[in-house]
Amino acid sequence: QVQLAESGGGLVQAGGSLRLSCVVSGRTFSAYAMGWFRQAPGKGREFVSAISWNGDSTYYTDSVKGRFAISRDNAKNTVYLQMNSLKPEDTAVYYCAAGPTLLPHEFHSWGQGTQVTVSS
Repeated sequence: QVQLAESGGGLVQAGGSLRLSCVVSGRTFSAYAMGWFRQAPGKGREFVSAISWNGDSTYYTDSVKGRFAISRDNAKNTVYLQMNSLKPEDTAVYYCAAGPTLLPHEFHSWGQGTQVTVSS
């Protein structure tokens, strides 16, 4: 079983930046694809970004392409989400997740989430 702990959320003005981190423990971090998802108030959880076990492949939902960047450091068991040019519609609880592949529906382990609030 794998445990995930997100950090780095907060309140930021539109146009600002935040970097989310997710530390993974319990199993071999490099065996997992990692992803970020978010859930805005009153909405379902949506896929944001994913990265392969070795970092060679990355994917983004269209609304964050060019603004967000996912990366990982397997030596630190950590995955990051650099968020730039933030918009009020990015406001959500952000969750990191681990899974065997990059397919969003196959992510099976989740963190508790970190709140990101973007003010206009």
